[in-house]
Amino acid sequence: MNKGLVIALSSIGIAQALKIPMHYIKTKEWKPDRFFATGEMPSSHSAGVSSLAAYIAMEKGISTMDFALSVVFGLIVMYDAQGIRRQTGELTLKVNDLDELIDKIHKDDPVKYEEKSSDPLKEVLGHKPGEVLGGALLGTILGITGYYMSKK
Repeated sequence: MNKGLVIALSSIGIAQALKIPMHYIKTKEWKPDRFFATGEMPSSHSAGVSSLAAYIAMEKGISTMDFALSVVFGLIVMYDAQGIRRQTGELTLKVNDLDELIDKIHKDDPVKYEEKSSDPLKEVLGHKPGEVLGGALLGTILGITGYYMSKK
């Protein structure tokens, strides 16, 4: 069994599960479907790659190629989670608002319009830097904890 993989995937699951109570604390809405959602605190992407890097550091050492690869790929994943994916999410908010804006503009002068998709685009795709940091800290703790638990 690949312990690093199990720890990383478990960290992703734990981070996703934590989104439910974190969302409740923030909004007072209990939404179990947050388990399957992207975005919000903590970043499961960051938790997964950080737990793997921490586990590799503990198992093989920080001077190994395995650790170097896990850190570089982890940084790329975290940058993407808070950079490109976040910008895509913010652009999606604007696109979804266009329908409402068009309705306001043409309220008195209706224009024939055939909607092609009834589902709005998903708006929460990426993470704020604090959400990425929260996921990275959670993942590091879980990776180190997983290392010590696997040694028993």
